[in-house]
Amino acid sequence: MLNKYPLWKTLMVLFIVAFGALYALPNLYPEDPAVQVSGLRGVEANAATLDSVKSELTADNISFSSIVLENGQLLVRFSDTEQQLRARDLLEESLGDKFSVALNLTPATPAWLASVGGTPMKLGLDLSGGVSFLMEVNMSEAIVKAQDALVDDFRTDLRGEKIRYRSVKKANNSINVQFRNAEDLTAAHDFLKKRYRDFLMSENADNLTLSAKMTDQKLKEVREYALQQNITIIRNRVNELGVSEPLVQRQGKKHIIIELPGVQDTAKAKEILNATATIEFRLVDTDGDLSAALNGRVPASSKLLYERDGKPVLLKKRVMLTGDHIVDAGSSFDEYSRPQVNISLDSAGGGKMSNGTKSNIGKPMATVFIEYKPTDRKDAEGNTIFEKIEEVISVATIQARLGKTFRITGAGSQSEAHNLALLLRAGALVAPIQIVEERTVGPTLGAENVKLGFQAILMGFGLVFIFMIIYYRAFGVVANLALGANLVLIIGVMSLIPGATLTLPGMAGIVLTVGMAVDANVLIFERIREEMREGKSIQQSIHQGYDAAFSTIIDANITTLIAALILYAIGTGPIKGFAITLSIGIITSMFTAVVGTRTIVNAVWGGKRLDKLSI
Repeated sequence: MLNKYPLWKTLMVLFIVAFGALYALPNLYPEDPAVQVSGLRGVEANAATLDSVKSELTADNISFSSIVLENGQLLVRFSDTEQQLRARDLLEESLGDKFSVALNLTPATPAWLASVGGTPMKLGLDLSGGVSFLMEVNMSEAIVKAQDALVDDFRTDLRGEKIRYRSVKKANNSINVQFRNAEDLTAAHDFLKKRYRDFLMSENADNLTLSAKMTDQKLKEVREYALQQNITIIRNRVNELGVSEPLVQRQGKKHIIIELPGVQDTAKAKEILNATATIEFRLVDTDGDLSAALNGRVPASSKLLYERDGKPVLLKKRVMLTGDHIVDAGSSFDEYSRPQVNISLDSAGGGKMSNGTKSNIGKPMATVFIEYKPTDRKDAEGNTIFEKIEEVISVATIQARLGKTFRITGAGSQSEAHNLALLLRAGALVAPIQIVEERTVGPTLGAENVKLGFQAILMGFGLVFIFMIIYYRAFGVVANLALGANLVLIIGVMSLIPGATLTLPGMAGIVLTVGMAVDANVLIFERIREEMREGKSIQQSIHQGYDAAFSTIIDANITTLIAALILYAIGTGPIKGFAITLSIGIITSMFTAVVGTRTIVNAVWGGKRLDKLSI
C-alpha cells in the first residue's frame, strides 16, 4: 500500500524525537547563581570549612538555597545575584588566601534528569560569561634558560671531544669557557664554531677564554620558540581544565590571549595557567658536610635546599633528569594510601634515568619541585623579575635501576598531586608568564545575549511558521511540526556532545538550519503539486514527490555539510561554534524534513482514497 509506514518505523521516529526532547529538557531549567569555594596549593575544603561558611553567611543575614561539600570544594547556591555577590565579598575576606572564592552559575537540573545524563548546553564566553587573560611572556628569562641549557651542552660536547677546560660560565649575554692552555682553546674554538653556527665566537688569548655570544637571529629564534611553545603548553593546560571552546592565540611579539568561557573557578585557572612548575632529579650529596653548608660553606659542586618541613638537604649540582623529558604523568595512591605521581619518560629521558641510577643504587635521590613566581621588581627592559623557588618534595633511596616509568611521593595531598601531575603532563612553560590584564564577562551580559539570540531564533521560526501555513496549508502545519522537532533535536544533541558549545555565531547557525530545513520541505511539496498537476493520483503524487526530491535534498545538504566540516577543522573560536551547530542542524534537518514529515503525512493521509489535498 502506498504511503504507509510499518509500525516499527513510526515508533522509531517517535523514539528519536522523544530522546532528543529528553536531553533538551535540562535547558528549560534556569541556572542558579552560586559561589564556589576551593582550596589553593593542596588545601581542601572540609566539614569545618562548611560550618565556618554557614555561620559567616547566617551572621551577615545572607540567605542561601543550599550548601554542598563535594570533592574538596564547597558550592553555595543563592536565589539571586545580589546575595551571590555579597557572599563572595564576605567569604573572600573571612577565608583568607588559602581558598579561592569564585562566582559560578550552576545548573538546576532535577536529580532524576541528571541521573540519566541530562545536562544543559555548554555556553561560550559571549553567552555564559567567563574570563579573558592577556599574558606576557618574560623573554629575558627565556634567554637565561636557553643559556643555562647551552652551558650544559658546551660541557657535554667538550667532554665528548676530549677537550679539557677549566670552567664554563654564563656572563651577561654570552657563555665564557676558560681553558688550561692555548692548544685546548684553539681546538675548542674550531670545534664549537662549526657546531654552533648561530653564535659569535671570540678568543681572549691572555686569560685563555673563549666567549660565545648569540647572534641577533638566534635571539629572535629563542624568543619565538618561547612564545610558540608556551602557547602549545597553555593549550594543553586549558584542555586539562576541561574548558569548552577556549581561545588561545598570540598577540604581538610576547603576549598571549586566553579566553575561558564558563570558567567556574577563576583562581584555580590562574594558578594552573600561570604556573611554571617542573621537577628535577638530583643525587643527595652524602659526602658533603651539612653542618658546614648550613653555616655558609657549601661545596662548589653542591647546593643546599630545604624540604617542606624545613629540613635541609645537601644536593649535587648536577641534574640527573629534568621535567622536559616527561611525556605523561598521573596521580594515584601508593600501598600506604599516600598520594603519589606516576611518571612516564620519553626514550631520551629513560636513557638518562637509567644511566644515572645504575651506578648509584643504594644512594638517596631527591625530587626537586621548581617554580617561578613574579616579584614587584622590574629589569632594565621593564619586564617583571621572577623569583625561582626550589623545594625538595621527596628523598628516596634508589632501590634498583630506573627506566622510562617510575613514581614520586611527597606531594602532600591528593589535590596537590593531581595539580602537579597536570602541570608535568601538560609541560613546563619555557619562560615564565604573568597576567597583565584580566577581563571578566559577567553573567548579566551573557544572559542578555542568550535572550536576544533566542529571540532571533524564535522570530525566524515564527515568520517561517506563518509563511508555511499560509502557502501550504495543512502540509505547512506538518512542515512546522518538523521544524519544531528539528530545533529540539539540535538542542538535545548539543547538550549530549561533551565538546559542543553554543555561541552567538552558533545561534546564527541554528537560524540558518531553520531556513535550510524548510527549504527541503518546499522542494518536496512543490514536487507533489507538480505531480498532481500532471494528473497523477494523490497517493502517487505524494510518493513521487518524496522520492524525486530526496536526491536533490541529499546533494544540497551534503555539500553544505562538507563546507561546515572544513570550517570546523580550520576555524577557531566563533567559527567553530558556527560550524558545529550548522553541521548538527544539517543532519537533524534532513531527518525531520524528509523522514519526520513523511511519517506524519503517511499517518494522516497515507493509504486513503483522497479527492483533494490541502497543499
